[in-house]
Amino acid sequence: MSIVRGAARTLSAVLMLATAGGTYGESYPDKPIRIVTIGIGSGTDVAARLVSQKMSASMGKPFVIDNRPSSNIPPDIVAHSLPDGYTLLVAPNGFFYNPLLENVPYDPIKDFAPIAMLSNAPGILVVSPTLAVNSVAELIALAKAKPGALNYASAQAGGSGHLTAELFKSMAGVNIVRVAYKATNLAIPDVISGQVQMMFENPAVMVPLMKQGKMKGLAVTSLKPTPLVPGLPPVAETLPGFEMVSTVAMFAPARTPPSIIKRLNEESTRALNDPEVKEKFTNSGLIAIGGKPEELAAWMKSAMASMGKVIKEAGIRVN
Repeated sequence: MSIVRGAARTLSAVLMLATAGGTYGESYPDKPIRIVTIGIGSGTDVAARLVSQKMSASMGKPFVIDNRPSSNIPPDIVAHSLPDGYTLLVAPNGFFYNPLLENVPYDPIKDFAPIAMLSNAPGILVVSPTLAVNSVAELIALAKAKPGALNYASAQAGGSGHLTAELFKSMAGVNIVRVAYKATNLAIPDVISGQVQMMFENPAVMVPLMKQGKMKGLAVTSLKPTPLVPGLPPVAETLPGFEMVSTVAMFAPARTPPSIIKRLNEESTRALNDPEVKEKFTNSGLIAIGGKPEELAAWMKSAMASMGKVIKEAGIRVN
């Protein structure tokens, strides 16, 4: 009986929000706002904290960061929260790729209202210094000349490194074999030695190794060159349209009043345009983005469609 009463109360609250319209948004916020996100110290956590600190100062209410250990837990919590603007999700793009890889308790399109893209960060295509290639074109030519002879390292199945490599294989039309590792730090020595020839990884990990001559950087995975890795061309110069960036974005539960979404978008955009915030993002290996909710929605649907094709072709599933 208590479950029935609880459901009735939730439905009643949702109906009140729906009928309140603009007047509800005018009083928002009048209490602390909770942001549910993943592990402390991750790029997603850093983005959430940097933006929420500025938003808190501007909106006059505390933002409470609620970190959870699994990437599927925050979306589940927010999807089933009251759509009143007081429980928000800050999540990486795994949030909307995970449903393509495994069964999850939420729908990234139907259960959420996009607010804004907070940041993105490219990966780097690196090869062993023992491999006699110095460009993406040379790597593709070698892979085509020796099908199945080259290997790439990746840690988490369905993770960024895995998906980026499979996208590369699909667009380049090459056969490069995955070598799975339990963690990135276990893969790095094998790429340095040439036992495995290549991998895709984030700049924070790879740039120091490149400077030491232990890794050879060929390209970045953003559509355009990035200030995070000066001097490296994008893979897209060789494979037009190639893009795989790690993103962080903010969402509210579906059916959150438009006036609240608009306020949160304006406040987050103001925070992301702050020079101090931009600098802190860059120092953390992130690029501050911003933009309208509809831009985030369109980008997310496009990314899911293109990556869904790659995942299906490669037969990737996460148990």
